[in-house]
Amino acid sequence: MAKTVLKKARELTPEQRKFLKSQAHGLKPVVMIGNQGLSEAVIKETDRALAAHELIKVRVLGDDREARDGYLMELCASLGAAPVQHIGKLLLIYRPAEKPRLQLP
Repeated sequence: MAKTVLKKARELTPEQRKFLKSQAHGLKPVVMIGNQGLSEAVIKETDRALAAHELIKVRVLGDDREARDGYLMELCASLGAAPVQHIGKLLLIYRPAEKPRLQLP
């Protein structure tokens, strides 16, 4: 795994998490984590996507559930984002923009 500077992952309330899940229903994955795992390039691309969209889906190609959980936690900690959901091979990540477009409940 890539070396990253760890920040504190954001915390969401159950109500906020439910709201974000509903907002993400129609989203397509904008970042993919391949068989090589979590690289510095993937982290940078995820950072750019979060800056542009606030709420993103990440597709993981590997079959290892524990690895996917690890990727979600490492991405969120290194980017100061909040893990919203991990369902199947999709990770849902949220980080508010400087001027947030999504108003959390």
